[in-house]
Amino acid sequence: MEFIEEENENQQSISISNAADWLKFSSKSIIEDTDPFNLEGDELKKLNGLGSTFRRKMGRDIQKRFVGQEGTGTQQNLLAQAVTGYAMFDLIEPPYNLDYLSKIYEISPYNYSAINAKVSNIVGLGYSFIETSRTNDALDTITDEKQLERARKKLNRIKQDLESWLESVNEEETFTETLIKAYVDLEATGNGYIEIGRTVAGNIGYIGHIPAKTMRVRRLRDGFIQLLYGKAVFFRNFGDQETENPIAGQEDRPNEVIHLKKYTPTNNYYGIPDIIAAQNAMAGNEFAGKYNLDYFENKAVPRYIITVKGAKLSTESERKLLEFFQVGLKGKNHRSLYIPLPPDSPDSKVEFKMEPIEAGTQEGSFNTYRLSNRDEILLAHRVPINKVGTPAGVNLAVARDADKTFREQVCGPAQNNLAKKINKIIEEKTDALLIKFNELTLTDEDTQSKIDERYLRMQVITPNEVRIRKGMIPIEGGDEVVDLKAQDAAEQTAQAGKTRSRDSERSANSPDKSGEGRNSKGDGRQVE
Repeated sequence: MEFIEEENENQQSISISNAADWLKFSSKSIIEDTDPFNLEGDELKKLNGLGSTFRRKMGRDIQKRFVGQEGTGTQQNLLAQAVTGYAMFDLIEPPYNLDYLSKIYEISPYNYSAINAKVSNIVGLGYSFIETSRTNDALDTITDEKQLERARKKLNRIKQDLESWLESVNEEETFTETLIKAYVDLEATGNGYIEIGRTVAGNIGYIGHIPAKTMRVRRLRDGFIQLLYGKAVFFRNFGDQETENPIAGQEDRPNEVIHLKKYTPTNNYYGIPDIIAAQNAMAGNEFAGKYNLDYFENKAVPRYIITVKGAKLSTESERKLLEFFQVGLKGKNHRSLYIPLPPDSPDSKVEFKMEPIEAGTQEGSFNTYRLSNRDEILLAHRVPINKVGTPAGVNLAVARDADKTFREQVCGPAQNNLAKKINKIIEEKTDALLIKFNELTLTDEDTQSKIDERYLRMQVITPNEVRIRKGMIPIEGGDEVVDLKAQDAAEQTAQAGKTRSRDSERSANSPDKSGEGRNSKGDGRQVE
């Protein structure tokens, strides 16, 4: 695929030359010129960040040539073009061009919206800290009420200190912003990178984001190489503090990287984004949109037909008429046209007519095709359409079911996988807490309060469990279940069993916001 970049003074637009190039954008022959790691011999020597030992080795490899008897041989520098950055740094080439995948993220509105919807619901809702299993077991063994209260206060202090620490390891970005950037890369390119820097004492002092398109994986999986602005940088795997820098020598102390990737069975080093499965649909929408733009800008169908009967226009009149329609009408309304005509003759009457060809409202082409492509793109991302807009025909019941499926099948597993990676960082600070990403909420505050009240009355949960979930400080005596009086217990039993007629009527007449939504008018009853 070849992008054509047209730069004006302060504006840059990206377009695609033809459909054949788009559909072949994974081909190595097409992407060579945009891969920053496809540097050849002389260009490799200009890179910064390389140690003297590595530079000498690189020079020897580039200068190798075929040799014959008594030191004679070819003067051709055959390896100068064969040795690229991938070979010199011992890297694995990704299956798709990461730079193009980054640009495609911004080209397709449906791909852009689907990625942003997933990022917002997976990492954009924030995070909280929960107790580990060992911590909960330790709390359960405490029988003294005052000792339990002191233990919970200590846990709250640890949570506050941990949150303050995560927000202090990057002066320019919050921890959530760093995760959002890394996850946008993960969804757009199939790979995301989180950088971890350590202090001289070996403690984590920096957590940031590295653009995925600048990173490559080493063949032995012993680290990564970044190439950006003419400088090569080596990164270790997270937790590895012993591997030496292969390009800068022992004097360098590399930072570490957590590599996030969307698994594909076709590659063991890199991930691929979901949009690859719908690349044809995305290409179709791109060219359907270009077709409509070309129609309005360069269409060949005339707007008017001009007929003159009984006379011949002079050359000057024809010139003025053509100039008016080609230049005078473009971008202007209510213009006047004056055409001098010859007088009527005894044998003929001069007639001048302008007949419109496209007088009706002009609609865009390929509407059905574009909608089909939109659904295919969203299907590849597994994002419900109500998360990227408010399309017609999506009722409340369908939207609620789609949100539930999206949360449980897409966001939930992704949050668990990411939390497992991030908890490797948390474990270096404390083993009492784990990070947990906030989930998409399907119930409002009023409905949730009714659920909590019902569970409290039925002695399923304790008041402190509700307070902790809402981020509130536990209260004294809140770890015990609510002790209901005899009358309250009887009331709870009646409400739970709906043994009274008024409870049954109240349940039957409850509004949609308290339960499942109804189908819109005309759609019939819901299927169980």
